[in-house]
Amino acid sequence: MTFARKNERGQAVVLMVVSVAVMLGMAALVLDAGAWFRTKRRLQGTADAAALAGAQQLPGSPSSAATMAMNYANQNGGDVAGADIVISSTTLPNDTITVKAKRTDAGLFSGVLGIPGANIDARAKVRVGPPAQARFVAPMVVNCAHPLIHNCGANSTPDFQVPTTMDYDPMGAPGAYGMLNLGKDASGTPGSSEEADWILHGFDKYLGLGNYNSDPGAKFSSSNIQDALQARIGTVLLFPVFKQLNGGGQNAVYEIIGWIGFHLTSFNVQGNNASLRGYFTEFIAQGILAGSGGGAPGSGPSSTWGVQSIQLIE
Repeated sequence: MTFARKNERGQAVVLMVVSVAVMLGMAALVLDAGAWFRTKRRLQGTADAAALAGAQQLPGSPSSAATMAMNYANQNGGDVAGADIVISSTTLPNDTITVKAKRTDAGLFSGVLGIPGANIDARAKVRVGPPAQARFVAPMVVNCAHPLIHNCGANSTPDFQVPTTMDYDPMGAPGAYGMLNLGKDASGTPGSSEEADWILHGFDKYLGLGNYNSDPGAKFSSSNIQDALQARIGTVLLFPVFKQLNGGGQNAVYEIIGWIGFHLTSFNVQGNNASLRGYFTEFIAQGILAGSGGGAPGSGPSSTWGVQSIQLIE
């Protein structure tokens, strides 16, 4: 018996053509997906920049916040509509801004697989408020009962841009010169070089509210301290605001209830004592808001004292 054999010539060519078509389609989709991913990253950067910029005007001026957010969005690629900038209230009135950026990108090659394009969006949400924890704090304290602050009960606003002199001779109790041991978890007393570094650069950790020990050493006579103060003239120092001082000298403990910005214009040292001249000012500090970063809602200061932090929360 004889059997007819089917002619299989050409089948390999068909399979190869199909495989090549599939691979080309997949490669095209990968190229388009990469382009869409880059667009997504650019939109996220636009939304972040716009929200962070607009937040600087909150909570006082929501309209200015929206305008500034739109301006920054346009400077960073656009794709943000006015209706996609929303001011809302999270903890305090008008303390949150949300910005959404979106666009539709057509696919250059993905149409081979029946995918015409992609709708791409990104969102950023930023909250502002008084920080429960602050970074880059200087080690000198300010009394909340200062005549230009007059706000120990969170019922008034400090008088900003008004020249004043703060006298550290002594600050509240005999032997307490208003300088803190910010490294309160460390043993011993900080040296003048360490205190000078805290003045020059700020304390490089987040500090919470609560009790801080006085630095009992009369450090203002140190050349390190004076050089640091000289370098900070014309800049804003972030000072802890205290409400109560317990004890004196080496045992003095300050109850820190918030933070305030002080623009230093000059200083004078006489022996172990010092007078700082300048004015209180509003200030945006690097900080952690209450209810985030481990803080509990309501754990922040009762007043901003003009100091706010801006935090990207989404």
